[in-house]
Amino acid sequence: MANRRVLVKRRRATQNIRKITRTMQLIATARFQAAFKRAVAGRPYTEKLTELTDRLASATTDVAHPLMRTPEATEPPLLVVLTSNRGLCGGYNAHVLRSAGEYLQELETEGRESRLIVVGKKGNAYLEFHGYEVGEAITDISDLPRYDEVEPLASRLMDEFIRGEIGSVHVAYMKFISTGRQRPVIEQVLPLKREVEEGEVPKSTSEVDYEYSPEPRELLAELLPATVKIHFFQCFSDASVSEQVARMVAMKAATDAAEDMIKRLTQQYNRARQTAITMELLDIVGGAAALE
Repeated sequence: MANRRVLVKRRRATQNIRKITRTMQLIATARFQAAFKRAVAGRPYTEKLTELTDRLASATTDVAHPLMRTPEATEPPLLVVLTSNRGLCGGYNAHVLRSAGEYLQELETEGRESRLIVVGKKGNAYLEFHGYEVGEAITDISDLPRYDEVEPLASRLMDEFIRGEIGSVHVAYMKFISTGRQRPVIEQVLPLKREVEEGEVPKSTSEVDYEYSPEPRELLAELLPATVKIHFFQCFSDASVSEQVARMVAMKAATDAAEDMIKRLTQQYNRARQTAITMELLDIVGGAAALE
């Protein structure tokens, strides 16, 4: 009987866990839909703005901008790591942090000092535990990041880059490719790169004649900061979608595992109950035989 009581308790606990994981799966699915729509809607704008800026910068190689300058060797690179505030999302944080750790290890091997900004409680706890000096931890950005939450950070990093306090800005995050595929990447946000290097003949100038209004310098002064900000925001949007996909898949796997365990516990309980009934019948038959 004790064994049967244990099985009943374990089955009831597993059923409660299944309810929790199923609920979390449904919540993650709803959040994924919202994050997916936002990321997909913003991607064409990001790509077109980047394309326009690249063509304009390539066609006007004589125009310089502080965001496109070549950094000095003494200026430290900065890495922004995008992780989640909550767990239960499978290997999402582990993959991003592994890529970030490899990048930081490469910088350390080259003898270069670096700065580190971590977004998310999970990444901050992990990196501090492993001895990395986290310059700034940001934990107040929502699961569905808004542009007004990301824009101040992008503007501050651009100002620091222009002043020469940092030599580059890279973002480590989980890039959303499709619902079934996400990939940890480290993308360079600053300095902005030209499509065509100096001394080369840009293809766009041979295909398109540009008429500028206002002057190219004024256009770049507006377009380049906007490109950095929207690229930064797209990184946050992709990270948000990837996190919800990872949590949705993880909770689906946990729910399926709980259902399998409930089936096994039910089978074990039925066997134990049948064994107990058989033993009682044998005792009854044995007692009746002894009375004859």
